[in-house]
Amino acid sequence: MYKAFDDIKKALSEGKTTCVALVEDYLARIEEKKHLNVWNEVYNEEALQQAAKVDQKIKDGNAGRLAGMVVGLKDVIAYKDHGLQASSNMLDGYVSPFSATATERLLAEDAVIIGRQSCDEFAMGSSNENSAFGPVKNNIDETRVPGGSSGASAVAVSDDHCLVSLGSDTGGSVRQPAAFTGTVGLKPTYSRISRWGLIAYASSFDTIGVIANNVPDASLVLEIIAGEDDQDATVSQEPVPSYSTSVEEKPTKKLKIAYIKETVESEHLNKDISEKTFAKIEKLRAEGHEVEAIEFPLLDYLLPTYYILTTAEASTNLERFDGVRYGYRTEDKVDLEGLYKKSRSEGFGDEVKRRIMLGTFVLSASYYDAYFSKAQKVRRLIKETTEKILSEYDFILMPTTSAPSFEIGKYGENNLLELYLGDLYTVHASLAGLPAISIPNGEDKDGLTIGLQVMANRFEEEKMLQFSHYLQEL
Repeated sequence: MYKAFDDIKKALSEGKTTCVALVEDYLARIEEKKHLNVWNEVYNEEALQQAAKVDQKIKDGNAGRLAGMVVGLKDVIAYKDHGLQASSNMLDGYVSPFSATATERLLAEDAVIIGRQSCDEFAMGSSNENSAFGPVKNNIDETRVPGGSSGASAVAVSDDHCLVSLGSDTGGSVRQPAAFTGTVGLKPTYSRISRWGLIAYASSFDTIGVIANNVPDASLVLEIIAGEDDQDATVSQEPVPSYSTSVEEKPTKKLKIAYIKETVESEHLNKDISEKTFAKIEKLRAEGHEVEAIEFPLLDYLLPTYYILTTAEASTNLERFDGVRYGYRTEDKVDLEGLYKKSRSEGFGDEVKRRIMLGTFVLSASYYDAYFSKAQKVRRLIKETTEKILSEYDFILMPTTSAPSFEIGKYGENNLLELYLGDLYTVHASLAGLPAISIPNGEDKDGLTIGLQVMANRFEEEKMLQFSHYLQEL
């Protein structure tokens, strides 16, 4: 299987393969590895038909920039006339009447969409165990989770089910699975990519992200799907740089890089991850770059702030799923109030209900000022403090996760807090609305993959992608 889009384009131009042959290979791999539980739906015939059309376009000399790229969509990104379920019984049978802007832009450049991938229900989770379709297995070690909520999207790329996946990242849902599967996970600046057609979890955090085998492929996809969109009032009007042509340029000056002392030097950080992170830091220093430890006084507030705000927004966003207009409706004969209660109780899974209840609590009249309002103020402080650091340094470097992938079923209802603590290193960029990327950084002693995360200032994706590609090659 090809691991880079440049290799696919070369093979297509030399007549060594066709788009149809590529799709056939991916479909065979999907069937072979169906026990990993990656796909909620595979578009077998449709993908082959689309591939045949792309092959003809290549012959005619008018193919798009993504001709030959086979893409999977996380089951929260709309594709017209296809199922869209957010891996939840609440949306069982729902067919999207329109495509997400990101989906349309992929198709316009002749990418082939091969199917929709499982995820934690409504993108709420860090393990991909919360799907109504059952847990997804990590292809590197099938007894372990692939991360979440875009775990299946990461496994699909890592295990050669497709070349690229589009996921969503609210608090690390693209970056953490990338670390657990040895792939690249890119979360751009909030508003860089239109959210039109993305099922909402927490609207002021949600970002469509890219999972790929390498930084250049992620850069190309970002370049194509980013940019202004009349359908999304929150999307940025900033022009989109040519990420794909500049990504392989090496730094032309010595860089100044920060790492947060409390994260990289923490006694709670996995020993192998710590050693791999410091090894990369030493390589940067050997190249003449300045790498300094800094303190981040708001570190202890990251997770509480994130969970207060995201659950509040989730409570509001998921209010629309009521069993009346579309989606799951209880079969019990009840009155209107009973219809709402039974439909939502039966349609939502435990983790979604847990977050709705917490969000409703922090938004209630008695606790709004004590929790939600204060969390908003702390979020502003986190953003301002981080941007100040990035005005003095080019990048912030940190591990993507505090530990490698954990065993399926390790965290039950009695130790969920420990699971949530695993999001500490990824929620930082999400709270500040900043771009971040996770790149592979070797393996631990058991062969489990490790990720290294780079964070940059707003709309500095081009610089971040260049540095990440350079850093991965060191």
